[in-house]
Amino acid sequence: MRMKDTICALSTAQGMAAIAVIRLSGPDSFKVLNKVFRQNYPKKVQEFTGYQVLFGKIEDNKKSIDEVLVNVFKNPRSYTGEDTVEISCHGSVYIQDQIIKLLIKNGARLAEPGEFTMRAFANGKLDLSQAEAVADLISSESEASHRIAMHQMRGGFSDELKDLRQQLINFASLIELELDFAEEDVEFADRKQLNELLDRISSVLLRLIESFDTGNVIKNGIPISIVGAPNAGKSTLLNAILNEEKAIVSTVEGTTRDAIEDEIKIDGISYRFIDTAGIRETEDIVESIGIKRTYEKIALSRIVLYLFDSSETSLNIKGRKELINKELKELKLKLDDQKLLVVANKSDVLNGENLDFLNDESNHLISISALNKDGLDELINRLKAEVNLDSLNSNQTIVSNIRHYDALSNAFKSITEVRSGLENGISGDFMAIDIRETLEHLGSITGEISTDDLLGNIFSKFCIGK
Repeated sequence: MRMKDTICALSTAQGMAAIAVIRLSGPDSFKVLNKVFRQNYPKKVQEFTGYQVLFGKIEDNKKSIDEVLVNVFKNPRSYTGEDTVEISCHGSVYIQDQIIKLLIKNGARLAEPGEFTMRAFANGKLDLSQAEAVADLISSESEASHRIAMHQMRGGFSDELKDLRQQLINFASLIELELDFAEEDVEFADRKQLNELLDRISSVLLRLIESFDTGNVIKNGIPISIVGAPNAGKSTLLNAILNEEKAIVSTVEGTTRDAIEDEIKIDGISYRFIDTAGIRETEDIVESIGIKRTYEKIALSRIVLYLFDSSETSLNIKGRKELINKELKELKLKLDDQKLLVVANKSDVLNGENLDFLNDESNHLISISALNKDGLDELINRLKAEVNLDSLNSNQTIVSNIRHYDALSNAFKSITEVRSGLENGISGDFMAIDIRETLEHLGSITGEISTDDLLGNIFSKFCIGK
């Protein structure tokens, strides 16, 4: 990083708006601003105390660009830990461009993606997991993802890891001290206390690792494929759930040739429903491509809704049940870890004999009428039940970052090696190696141990103004 540079960038969204905010940060922030900012005060910007808002004009050689408000933040009490200025101007794209060009002309350079937050990390204002939470907070699209990002940005995750890591460092220091007195055959580290510590660390790591399924769902939403034979009512169900005419509904079999999808939020969680092409044997080339894509969507889903027409009367009850079980058996061969829910559609046209078939609990059937929206509440409740939100509701730390998940998994493996070594009485030098490895994995999450490549990869995914 070129930390001695003064950087600038647009921090609000690109495009025209009522106002825009341009951020300037670095050792020469006030010097650069003084060259272009004109106000009705005799003092220079740096002579004002921090956290003040100044009114004035941005000028280029006495040519007025815009009337602006300038927020002054003096180091170290700023987001980046440096002298920082935020210029609030009118949201004209032309004005934004002119001000940024003027700042660059007078000594600043355009910031790189995530460089403001990277400087906050470098200056100790945030640790690495908190910095990553900033990006998650910006991209959060639901109450649940917002809550996770806020918890992590406030240091809840970091504090938990730092406490575990410090306890482990204390023991590692004692074990490595023993190596200096190997000839005296003394033990400074109480093995019983170490074993108890390993139990606590393993328990916390396992809880955090297991929370990733929930965190990933909250962050990325839950993909749900609606599958079944042609004319089972898949498109009607999609439209009923979304409460709009998203998919074309027709009595002609094979109307849906490609996957149609959309998202809705239920209790703060995003559910992405995917209407797929009807599964059947066909010689139609286009329909065959659609069926192939159906199986591709199934592979990417977390939940699969198998929908069938419960009012179909071309077969007797036994024959229909055999056909449905055959279709379910073939479908299950395509599943990995996806949850399968069986949904009987068109309950509004059933007679008493058909209802007996529907009440067969061996298939855990959900009976609905997609057309009349009967039974949709039960279906939605079943979907919500498949997402374990106990940890979210109890305000526990939830892992939603794949990098953190990998580091925690590796730390858990290393802790397991330490425990195994302790049980088998291996020498302290080998045990110390496994403990150091655990510390490195935990430290990589918060940035206490990091590489330039890792930092570059993380911050390159940020927007430029952050």
